[in-house]
Amino acid sequence: MIFNYFRNRKLMTKLMITYILVTVIPVSVLGYIAYKQYTMSIENQVGEYIPKLLEQANININNQLNDYKSLPDALYNSSQIIEVLRKDAYQNNSALFRDEFLVNGILSRMYMTSGNSDILGVFILSKNRLFQSTKHTEINVNIEEFPSFLGEEIDLKGGTEFILPNEVDLAFEGDPPYLFMMRELRDYENQENLGTMFIAIGLNFIEQAMQGLTRDRDPTIWLTDQDGRFIYHSDRSMIGKVDAQFSHYPKINGSFRTTDWIDNDLISTYKFPTMNWYSFHRIPLHELMKDTNVVRNGTIIAFIIIVILSSVISVLLAWNVSSPIKKLTFLMKRVEKGNFKVDLPMEKKDEVGMLAKSFNSMIQEIEYLIRENYQIELKQKDAELYALQSQINPHFMYNTLETISYAVEEDDKEEVIKIVTLLGRMLRYSLNNKDKLVPISLEVSHTEDYLTIQRFRFEERIHFLLSINVDQENYMIPKFILQPVIENAIKYGLDRSRKINIEVRMKVNNDKNLLIEIADDGPGMEEAILKKIQLSLDQDPMLRDSQYGLLNVHARIKMMYGEQYGLDLESKAGIGTVVYLLLPLENNIERKGVS
Repeated sequence: MIFNYFRNRKLMTKLMITYILVTVIPVSVLGYIAYKQYTMSIENQVGEYIPKLLEQANININNQLNDYKSLPDALYNSSQIIEVLRKDAYQNNSALFRDEFLVNGILSRMYMTSGNSDILGVFILSKNRLFQSTKHTEINVNIEEFPSFLGEEIDLKGGTEFILPNEVDLAFEGDPPYLFMMRELRDYENQENLGTMFIAIGLNFIEQAMQGLTRDRDPTIWLTDQDGRFIYHSDRSMIGKVDAQFSHYPKINGSFRTTDWIDNDLISTYKFPTMNWYSFHRIPLHELMKDTNVVRNGTIIAFIIIVILSSVISVLLAWNVSSPIKKLTFLMKRVEKGNFKVDLPMEKKDEVGMLAKSFNSMIQEIEYLIRENYQIELKQKDAELYALQSQINPHFMYNTLETISYAVEEDDKEEVIKIVTLLGRMLRYSLNNKDKLVPISLEVSHTEDYLTIQRFRFEERIHFLLSINVDQENYMIPKFILQPVIENAIKYGLDRSRKINIEVRMKVNNDKNLLIEIADDGPGMEEAILKKIQLSLDQDPMLRDSQYGLLNVHARIKMMYGEQYGLDLESKAGIGTVVYLLLPLENNIERKGVS
């Protein structure tokens, strides 16, 4: 009795009872969503905050590098060094040793004892002489040991170049990582090359600039050049190596998340303002979300328990509602297939019973409307297609009139007469709308007039050939099915090609149908574009898109003759396109009033 009482209650009553029993589910879902939003908020905040820190660090590093670039300028204040560098030869080794002692001492005072702890050594390579000063006096490099590719005649065009750690096999005490700054020394009075200056700069200034990025977590930080080679890395053993993942990183300023399940990280990057260097900051997401994991685990456990309990209760309560709805769904699928001879008997008085009654009434009404409106719909589509076929492209009219204008300006009366005659004949053909079918000869003549006008406009850029192997007077075809296809070929062909050859071929195929081929040797289509057009041909023929002319022709043929007829095309990029029109042979015996 309780079950029967419940089954006759209103659907709203059933839903209210179910809702009360499963209220905990929305609460769990909201908790899960809140957790996800919270974690996403943390990730977004870090993703926005870290690039700003990288930007500031890059600016600081860049400013420091600019300061280092100005260090060689101090040499020009020492007339003694300039005088030594100008010398080409020595009478004895004593004079050479004296000059080396002098220059080395000045370099030491200028750079080694100036308070800049990042400078590891200074070298001047000039006219087969090597002057040097390093922080540790026991380090002394012979000219034979100096890297051979760092020659004296390097043309830096007045600029400064930084040599990366892997390119120089020169070690200092403690093996610190460093950059080798190379600067050409010019004698501005004599406009001669005095030699090349090298300054070994330790990477401590980069590490200091990055200190603000390592306060809260333990991220991985590195700098690379444009080829992905590590200039600096928080793991010093990586300096000089190549980042295998560099090519996969987006080269934009910002943060992105890796999609590797094993190594899911948040990576931030920022490009240096004046050099093709990139700075990176990488932190694992589990490290970033460490503080929220406890909340997440508790939420997931509670969510699973509540879902299991509420699902069991909901299934039991929803069974009474789902049974008649399943029957209604089954009948609706039969209606989708076109079978309107269905009926849904229902004794219930709740909302499901009212739905069944409305469904039966709706089916009866749809069946009536289909019978009533079927012919009207066909006439509307027919009228729309017929109106479309009589249109002339405004751009074609404008271009033709412009061609006539040029011919008038050049006083080419014969050409003007020909174009005006052809245009008038085309207009007369277009304005005659009483016949949907015309003899093949009229459509071919109209097409030839159109191509001739285009030939006047584009001159030697267009060549065409009409090959008609059917009886043009005794067979009919729909009006305006050739011009839209040819117009499409000219439009897209001349956009990317210097010239185009168009050939129209008509013949009767083995199935006794009329086959029209419109071929061009234009740029053709990529496979993706061709598939998109072919998909459009299989869809609603009344759709409008960039291939409007092709779709209109295809739709008219299908609606006039059936699904087995229509338009198809083949195309290959760089070779050309062939459009096929398949139509039945229409005899001209019953034709009346063809103009």
